[in-house]
Amino acid sequence: MKDTQKGFWPVRNMELTQRQKHFFSYLKEKIAAEGQAPSLRQAAADMEVSHTAVAQMIQQLEKKGLVERDGHYSRTIRLRHPEQMEEEPGGARRLPVIGQITAGLPMYAQQEWEGSVVVDGSRFRGDNLFCLRIRGESMRGAGILDGDLVICEPRQYAENGEIVAALINGEEATVKRFFLKSDHVEMHPENPAYEVRRYPFRELLVQGKVVGVIRDRVESGTAEGKRS
Repeated sequence: MKDTQKGFWPVRNMELTQRQKHFFSYLKEKIAAEGQAPSLRQAAADMEVSHTAVAQMIQQLEKKGLVERDGHYSRTIRLRHPEQMEEEPGGARRLPVIGQITAGLPMYAQQEWEGSVVVDGSRFRGDNLFCLRIRGESMRGAGILDGDLVICEPRQYAENGEIVAALINGEEATVKRFFLKSDHVEMHPENPAYEVRRYPFRELLVQGKVVGVIRDRVESGTAEGKRS
C-alpha cells in the first residue's frame, strides 16, 4: 500500500526526512515518464534547490539502499522498492505487486503498486523481483491461471522459449512464451484456444522473465508459491 501522502512509497525500518521522501517520489515519477533519471540541473530546477543539494540527496538515498548507480557520476539510477528490502520472519521476503497484466488479449499495463506479497526468500533470491496479476487463460498449459500472481525478474531481453512479461506498443502488456525470429518476435500462448501473436521488433519490449507463480487460496488466506 502507498503512504498516506500521494506518490510516496512506504518506507519501513529506515528513517527518511520528508524532503528525501519527496525527492524519492520525484525520481520515481521522472523515471517512469521519461525512461531515465533527470540530470542534476533538471532535478535542481524542478525541486527548486541547488545542484549540491540534489547530489547529496542521491548519496543519502544510495546509502540507505533505495537507489543504485552504475558509477559516482552516472545518470543511470535504479530505484529499489522499499518493500523488496523488507525482511520477514523465517527468511521470507516481501515483493511488490504491480497492477495487472493479461495472459489473454493484452490490456493496459498499470504502473500503480497494489500492495505486496510474502514469498520464500530462499527460493526467490533475485534483486528487484516484482509480481504481476494475471487476467486470462492463455497460459493455462504452463500452470499460470486467471487470477494468479507471477513473480518476475526484471529483464529487457529473453531466450527462446522463456515465459516473459512484455509491453506491446509501450502500453499493453502480456505474458507469453518468447520466440525471436529473423524479422519479428512471436509470443506463444500455452492454450490451443489462443493464437500465436507476432510483433515487429519496435513494438515489443520485454519487461521481465517469469520465475514463479503464486496462487491465492481464498479459503485459508495464504498463498502458495512455486518456481515456474
